[in-house]
Amino acid sequence: MAVIDNDLFFSTIPELGARIGSREFSAEELARIFADRLEKLGPRFNCLALSLRNTALAKAKEVDKDIKRGRTRGPLQGIPYAVKDLLSAAGRPTTWGAKPYARQVFDYDAAAVQKLSGVGGVLAAKLSMVELAGGGGYRYPSASLFGAGLNPWDRTRWSGGSSSGSAAAVAAGLVPFALGSETSGSIITPASYCGVTALRPTYGLVSRYGAMALSWTLDKIGPFARSAADCGLILQAISGKDGRDPGSAGKSFYYTPQYSRPLKELRIGYAPADYSERAEPAARPAFEEALRVLKDAGAQLVEARLPAFPYGDVLMAILNAEMGSVFESLIASGQVEELADKAQIAGLKASLDVKATDYLKAMRIRRLIQREFAKLFGGLDALIAPGRTGPATRADAPLSLPPGSPPAPAPAPAGDPGFGFLIQAGNLAGLPALVFPCGFAQGLPVALQVVGAPFSENLLLSIGREFQTRTDWHKRRPDV
Repeated sequence: MAVIDNDLFFSTIPELGARIGSREFSAEELARIFADRLEKLGPRFNCLALSLRNTALAKAKEVDKDIKRGRTRGPLQGIPYAVKDLLSAAGRPTTWGAKPYARQVFDYDAAAVQKLSGVGGVLAAKLSMVELAGGGGYRYPSASLFGAGLNPWDRTRWSGGSSSGSAAAVAAGLVPFALGSETSGSIITPASYCGVTALRPTYGLVSRYGAMALSWTLDKIGPFARSAADCGLILQAISGKDGRDPGSAGKSFYYTPQYSRPLKELRIGYAPADYSERAEPAARPAFEEALRVLKDAGAQLVEARLPAFPYGDVLMAILNAEMGSVFESLIASGQVEELADKAQIAGLKASLDVKATDYLKAMRIRRLIQREFAKLFGGLDALIAPGRTGPATRADAPLSLPPGSPPAPAPAPAGDPGFGFLIQAGNLAGLPALVFPCGFAQGLPVALQVVGAPFSENLLLSIGREFQTRTDWHKRRPDV
């Protein structure tokens, strides 16, 4: 077997696939290498929920047999990966990050796991998460069965919620890629804080069968990886129609970088306040330089505003109503008291009091939001904004938002919110988003998010890929 150096752990999917294909090492050897690293370093960042070493090695042996027989299954064949612990793995605990479910076991794999297995992916671990994916609103990063997610760039900082383990594991080189989920920011935030590339797909593009439900009409499953190109390869594998998920869009995704439009043909909306007044001072130079890179690549940056809606209030009305229904039995049984965060306990209890009239009004406003965004994308190809306004917050500090609140924008001058509500708006409208690192502030990563019309993932990936050919922020790695 080849000598293992640190570069291996930060390789892209095509790079690892080429080394397996050239017989530099086998899929089984690669699975063992990553299992060792996961078990050794995962606890350092509170990101490992469960090692799946034995099942990974068994799967990798099958992959090696296929390769010897000339049976190729695509670029993910033999590549180890891990999933957020809200996705089921047959016969193994799926804890949802919460004590009441610590011994919960399903007898089937989640749809995304099934699809990745079908193309030769090697599931190596379950990864930590904020309990119940943050349902109810939590006050402290430690709201998890596994403790606060710690950032590989600085373990005094948070790795972000609720897909904390997925982002940290990829950032630390513990797996080449991971799956996480987003209801309102849980892919965008941890990817931004940990300096990895991640994709929130269009609502319904990836089946949620076998995933914990938080909000049936908001939840989405997406990849964390080394690059935009890697995200495209993963999304192609996990997307597609699934009758077991009532929210399935009935569509598949095919990654087609060869047909990408040049950036000079794209009109990308942005709000200047996002990069000056709203951004934290330490992060402003990185954001401004990132915009310059896109302009130099030929992108037409056009000042724009989000349609005027109470995004936060609408999202919380929908989320709280659906969450209360999902966890009604947990709340009624009293087991909700076993959760780690008192604010989250209170938020879950309060969710049972949401009025049906409020929920229905919020859903009607949501439809108006979707309609207005369709109009907005009639004149723009994408929107761009900071992933978060600055670097990761401290892991031991209380979150600045009141219990139950979604991420809120930082104050902006003259009442201009910029794109501060883009996370909430994008999730309400079911829009895809790509987040990728664009620099550093105070020694920690910061990132951009690019949002597009439904099913515009190839366009977003082309923007990210062009940015990453012109910069190397996605290749930077923490000292772990």
